[in-house]
This record gives sequence, structure tokens and C-alpha cells, in this order.
Amino acid sequence: MKTKGYAAQSAQSELTSYEYECRALRDDDVAIEILYSGVCHSDLHMAKNDWGWTVYPIVPGHEIVGRVIDVGAKVNRYKKGDHVAVGCMVDSCQQCTHCHSGEEQFCEEGFTQTYNSPDRHTQELTKGGYAKNVIVREEFVLRVPESLDLAKAAPLLCAGITTYSPLRTWDVGPGSTVAVVGMGGLGHMAIKLAVAMGAHVTVLSRSQSKKADAMELGADAFLLSNDEQSMEQAASTFDLIIDTVPVKHDLTPHIPLLKVDGTLTLVGQVGPMAEFNTMPMVMGRRRIAASLIGGIAETQEMLDFCARFNILPEVEMITMEQINEAFERLKRADVHYRFVIDMQKSSF
Repeated sequence: MKTKGYAAQSAQSELTSYEYECRALRDDDVAIEILYSGVCHSDLHMAKNDWGWTVYPIVPGHEIVGRVIDVGAKVNRYKKGDHVAVGCMVDSCQQCTHCHSGEEQFCEEGFTQTYNSPDRHTQELTKGGYAKNVIVREEFVLRVPESLDLAKAAPLLCAGITTYSPLRTWDVGPGSTVAVVGMGGLGHMAIKLAVAMGAHVTVLSRSQSKKADAMELGADAFLLSNDEQSMEQAASTFDLIIDTVPVKHDLTPHIPLLKVDGTLTLVGQVGPMAEFNTMPMVMGRRRIAASLIGGIAETQEMLDFCARFNILPEVEMITMEQINEAFERLKRADVHYRFVIDMQKSSF
């Protein structure tokens, strides 16, 4: 099946229209017409080879919502016309301990990423959601609950599960105290999800200008991280801190905010971090951890949870033709809070 997408041909080039052949439908495959595709900051990093492993041409996109247009002979979970979603993974070994326990993101052989990752059968590079179509193994296709707004749901497939998973891992619920560092695409979802779970949620920011938005998103409190007196008063307050900041930064000021046995989990920055002082960790048996998306079952659980509590990201709709402008705005953090590409209004 021929399809069209937008691809980067090099780290220096803009994304441009690109025609390619989707793989032939296998017995366990689902063919999807993409309706909406979220724009993740990692798409920009990959397109520009910021992490050093991009292979060109690259068609980004791992926040996909679409409609089933065909299924393989052995597919029994989906049928033509179903509204479905695809996140950051499209395959794994399905045999290792982690795959069997529903944590395919930790597959011992490495999971197949939705784009720019070798297909397990053909070794051809996968192509992502900045396109008209995608073909995905049935086990990695998710069902979109009927009550979710399809146009806004796409970022749940990355920003949603990336913040939902650590909240579930560290048993956040009524009575929990959670702080969110960074209020972008990930951070605003962490706020909404933690509030819906019954936690008392505080937003940490260096800018007082973020307070109004934080409270509008449902946060219970706002803490200026560059106000030393306020930070001292907030010592030993939080069970969990979710750090969504996507660049190298100092963790030292945040560690004393944790209760004894509290956890600071990193979900934003991928790569080197600034040195931090271990003293407050030792003195409070505090932990620094990290988290990577979630397994397929947990991602479906997250979608169902969002449908139950009507949780959706704040999005700005664009067309595919506006993606390069959107990338430039992402660099400036000029988005409130996530871009979503409307493929039906795109004319490429």
C-alpha cells in the first residue's frame, strides 16, 4: 500500500512530503488510516539527530489516532471502522519475562519503536504517524474509548502514558502528595492525571506567571522553586515528584522536598544530568528514579481512565503543512501545551 507522509532527509533539512510503500499486511496486522497525530518534543530531537542515532529519511510521530481500514487473516480484536490508537511501540519479542508481564517497553530484545526502528521481520525502518497510513501488529494497537474526543486524544499515547505510568508505579491515590516540575506537554498531563487519582498536587516552577495556568489545570498549590524560604517551608512534603523538564538541570533543590522514602522520578530529560548533592538522599532514604512510557495493557488502562474522568490534553490543531513552523515553536516552548496534526485537513 502506497502512502504519503512528511519526512526529514537529514538533520539540516525541513520535513517535506514523502511517498513510500507500507509493508504488506501480515496475518496479525492492522492497517490504519491516520486521523490525528500528536507532535512530541522527541520527534524534533529525532528529526534533528540530537541523540545521535537517527537514520534518514525519517517519518516521525508516535501519538497516533486513526480508523481501521483492513486487518490480517488472524486478527480478531479489531475490525474495519474501529477507532484505534498507536503509541511509542509497534512490536516486541513477546517471549521474555517483561513482555509476559505486560511491560513490553522493557523487552529484553528491545521493543520496536513506532518510527526509525528496524522491523523485526524485514529490518526496514518503521515509519511513524506524520503520514496518511500505518500498519501495526495487532497486539500493539489500542482501542479508543467512544467518549474520548479523537481530535484531542493523540498526545495521551505518549505524554499521557509517560506520566500515568509513574503515578501508578508509586501508588498515587487519595492522600498522596505529588509535585510536578515543568508544566509543558508532559507536566500538564501529570497534573490532570494526579488530580483525578485523588492526590494533592503542587506545581514547582521558577516563574510566577505559570501559577494561573497551574491552578486552572487543577493543581492545589504552586511553589516557586527559586524562592528559598518557600522551598525550605516545603521540605519533606511530597511522596512523589515527577520531573518533566526536558533539558539538563540540577536536582539538588528538589530532593529535600521529598518525605522519607519519597521518590523523584525523571520522565523528561534523556541524557547527562547536572551533578547533585547526595546528602538529602542519604538523610531521608530518598530516591531518584526514572520512568519510560508504559506497557500496552497499562496504556489501555490509561485511555480508559482518561475516558472515565474526561481527561484530555490541551492542544493546538495544525495541518501537516505547518509542521516545520510547529517545530520552530517547539524549540521556543511556544505551544499551549501540545500540537496535534489533523490529517483530514492536511492536503499533502
